[in-house]
Amino acid sequence: MKIYLVGGAVRDKLLNCPVRERDWVVVGARPELLLEQNYKQVGKDFPVFLHPQTGEEYALARTERKSGHGYGGFSFHTEPSVTLEDDLLRRDLTINAIAEDEDGSLIDPYGGKNDINLRVLRHVSPAFVEDPLRVLRVARFAARYHHLGFTIAPETLELMKELSESGELTHLSHERVWQEIKRALEGDHPDVFFRVLFECGALAKLLPEIHALFGVPQPPKHHPEIDTGIHCMLALQQICLLNGKSEARFATLVHDLGKGTTPEDILPSHHGHELRGVALINQLCDRLTVPNSWRELAVLVSEFHTHCHRAFELRPDTLLHTLERLDVMRRPERFEQFLLACTADVRGRTGLELTPYKQTDYLRAAQATISSIDVKPLMNQGLSGAELGDALTRLRSAKLKALKEEWQNVE
Repeated sequence: MKIYLVGGAVRDKLLNCPVRERDWVVVGARPELLLEQNYKQVGKDFPVFLHPQTGEEYALARTERKSGHGYGGFSFHTEPSVTLEDDLLRRDLTINAIAEDEDGSLIDPYGGKNDINLRVLRHVSPAFVEDPLRVLRVARFAARYHHLGFTIAPETLELMKELSESGELTHLSHERVWQEIKRALEGDHPDVFFRVLFECGALAKLLPEIHALFGVPQPPKHHPEIDTGIHCMLALQQICLLNGKSEARFATLVHDLGKGTTPEDILPSHHGHELRGVALINQLCDRLTVPNSWRELAVLVSEFHTHCHRAFELRPDTLLHTLERLDVMRRPERFEQFLLACTADVRGRTGLELTPYKQTDYLRAAQATISSIDVKPLMNQGLSGAELGDALTRLRSAKLKALKEEWQNVE
């Protein structure tokens, strides 16, 4: 029995990146041998074991053969005769098909180290097209290592296009698709992930609502980049620079979905896109089982981002209604992510990345104003129920009116 460190741990060591987790492959052994050494078996389709001390995964070397649709449509062979080279051959990219033995020597039969030096994401074998999940994985690797200058090999991109056109993507579970999207949004360059999916044709199959934005024009006066899809990618870059949470990144990605359904006769204007986008966001979230907290923020950003842009123009009662819909007093953290998404929208435009955006300061001041109002004096007047609510609304509106006048005088 021989044990090798494989996959991401070897790759990231060669890239001088932090190693997040270590995976091992065991060659020349049967399950019984590992069980005798107190490893805990967790895999049924193919034997995977947890180390009794470290808890790290040890998988028996295996080969696989396509037997159905999707990333789960494979049969596996895990006899002791399966070699390390056989096991590495089934992997997706050459940079993930490098092993390291106990002495630290590399086993690299498919040129992964050279591709690391070249900064190229390249498939190991033509069997790449048998697993549709690899389209998403390669897009995610392109995003993850974008800062290091990695690009996708042209021949690998062609195979990704072939997979996108084959219909295999439809066999991926919505939960697994969302898992890959979520992981991409958690990285530093999620826009690269979605651009790759667009380029290989996968975006149209997996996220048609976002695909529909590309090629849709916007007024050049306000959007020098013109293309709505490009604007959303630029906004996604900006929300990352603002350190927005993953939920805010998702909201930024989908904030303009309504523009994908704008009637052609009113283009490049997009009147009413805010509410049209709400229905599309709910449609997307239903399909991909997006968490409710992510959905709620995305819906609010879609519906109210233009309110934020026009904050100084809003009447006090309209501003109050907006703040109440945003639930700013009970959900201040979500409100802050909303403001970041609106800022990213404004700055996600070609040449306007450093645009000052005082609207967010004004809305924060408005939040503080209504949050500081003490309701006890109203209750001491004997008000309760609907009367108390009406009086509180009038008081809040009056305070917001005074705030607006104060800001106008400062400006």
